[in-house]
Amino acid sequence: MDEERFYLPQALLQAIIDHARRDDPLEACGALAGQGSHARRVYPLTNTMRSPYRYMTDPKELYRAIKDAEKSGMEIIAFYHSHTHTPAYPSQTDVRLATWPEAYYLIVSLQDKASPTVRAFRIHDGRVREVPLEVVPSPQG
Repeated sequence: MDEERFYLPQALLQAIIDHARRDDPLEACGALAGQGSHARRVYPLTNTMRSPYRYMTDPKELYRAIKDAEKSGMEIIAFYHSHTHTPAYPSQTDVRLATWPEAYYLIVSLQDKASPTVRAFRIHDGRVREVPLEVVPSPQG
């Protein structure tokens, strides 16, 4: 059986990193829409906690993102947030707050501001499993 992967177009990866840099020193957060393990659209969301250590997505913005994705024949398949000073690995709080077991969770580390790191995970029942992140060319058009 092939290893599970998460496929992220280069332009979406850059949009996530740009969002994390814009919101720094606060944590940034957002959602990704697509199909299966293939991301197609990014939804930067507001961190209502306005914290450098925690995040909570704005529920109204998330609802709009879900509805927009559905109109395009997609669904929310992943969430992302940034770690401003720590590695791209889920904290205990991240694990506790991971309430969508079918979703992927991406973490952007700004520990090295010049070269951010992005990793993807599955979090289910308190267990963390890294999923290889495959950056693919962005669709043209």
